[in-house]
Amino acid sequence: MRRHVPLALCFIAGVFMAIQYFIPHPSVQAWYERLLAWLQTLLAFAFLIGTVSLVRLHAHKIGHKVAGRGYSWVLFVGLGLMVGFGFKGRAPGSPFDFMFQNVQVPIEGTMFSLLAFYIASAAFRAFRARTLEATLLLLAATIVMLGRVPVGDLLHRSIPAATDWILNVPNMASKRGIMIGVGLGMMATALKIMLGIERAWMGGTD
Repeated sequence: MRRHVPLALCFIAGVFMAIQYFIPHPSVQAWYERLLAWLQTLLAFAFLIGTVSLVRLHAHKIGHKVAGRGYSWVLFVGLGLMVGFGFKGRAPGSPFDFMFQNVQVPIEGTMFSLLAFYIASAAFRAFRARTLEATLLLLAATIVMLGRVPVGDLLHRSIPAATDWILNVPNMASKRGIMIGVGLGMMATALKIMLGIERAWMGGTD
């Protein structure tokens, strides 16, 4: 029963969500809206389970004196403060808003700034013209970057038009091919889960 009931519910929900697109009956659409409301409840439980799992993981590190356990203490202090401040209110000027604006936002800005350096490093390695494909990629990237800034139009009037052509023809064709592949992969994964072939979401492989 512990395996058959979740698999049956998953199969029924998957089939319903697939066929509801082709049945515009009010009762079917009402059940569709109801399932979406249930999904929000499931997401709330998913956040709760994720928080409990995070606390257990870092409590294990502190309990077993794992190297770097100081970061776990920082996590517990930050988590406790934000939860406590959140219960007092999130209005502008509140302690929660102060922590968010002065801690969370600068941390996110720092992470994205570091990400920009990694992207620049990856672009430098990818754009080295060692092969014909790398040379074409370098030329296309240079034209697109110049076409997206005013200096490109000043250098030559055809650069913005060339940028639009690159983005709308070869780039769009490759993007659609990738999206088709992603869609087919999602359909295959959904069928495997609905038919019980893929059972990793149940906490095991059998």
